Amino acid sequence: MDLKDLEVYQLSEKLSDFIWNIVLNWDYFAKDTIGKQLVKASDSIAANIAEGYGRYHYKENKNFCYFARGSLEETKTWLRKSMRRGLVNQAKHQELFDIIGKLPKLLNSYIRSIGTKTNDK
Repeated sequence: MDLKDLEVYQLSEKLSDFIWNIVLNWDYFAKDTIGKQLVKASDSIAANIAEGYGRYHYKENKNFCYFARGSLEETKTWLRKSMRRGLVNQAKHQELFDIIGKLPKLLNSYIRSIGTKTNDK
């Protein structure tokens, strides 16, 4: 299986691209404060999944997935702040959280599968 075939990876890429496109429209102050943090956190989800996938040992792969899980929580925090501060409207916020709502289960399932015969590269 290729990294790009993993649903958790595809969805995390979709999320970070969606966030990027939202933040692009913010003013300089919002981009420089919350925007940079939000983009980095959301990009880090897929990046950590990819880095773990490229590691040789299963324990390393799992460890990077735990980092991805932390980045997911950080992303949620920045999104809640963005909404409270009027940077993301309710409709976009809901769209984002619809995507985010699927990621923990997929990520945890992927973590459990690492090192099993069905998930060998």
